[in-house]
Amino acid sequence: MLYAAQSGGGAGGLTPIIMIALLFGVMYFMMIRPQQKRRREAEAMQKALAPGDEVVTIGGLYGTVTGVDDDTVLLEVAPGVQTRYARPAIARVVKQAERAETTEPVAEDADAVKE
Repeated sequence: MLYAAQSGGGAGGLTPIIMIALLFGVMYFMMIRPQQKRRREAEAMQKALAPGDEVVTIGGLYGTVTGVDDDTVLLEVAPGVQTRYARPAIARVVKQAERAETTEPVAEDADAVKE
C-alpha cells in the first residue's frame, strides 16, 4: 500500500517544472519578442532619415530634417530656426521626402541606346 501511494506522486514533480517552462515561453512570445521587433523597426526608421523628411520628436516637436550626421539630426522647427537632436529622439516620420530614383531604365536592345 505504501508503494502504491508513492508511485502516483512521481509525475507530480514534473508538473511545476513544465508550468514554469510554459510561463517563460508565453512571456517570451507575448512581451520580449514584440518589444524587440518594435526596437528594430525604430532603429531602421532612424537610420533611414534623410533631409526633407517631416518628423516628430519624442517630446512632440514637429520639424523638417535639414541635416543628418552619424548620431545627430538637424531639424528646422520654424523658418530659420534649426535645432540638433540625437537620432533616438525621433519618434516617427510624418512624411518622407520625395526621393529621386537612382536606377536608370535598362534598354532591351543595345542599338536602341546608340540612336
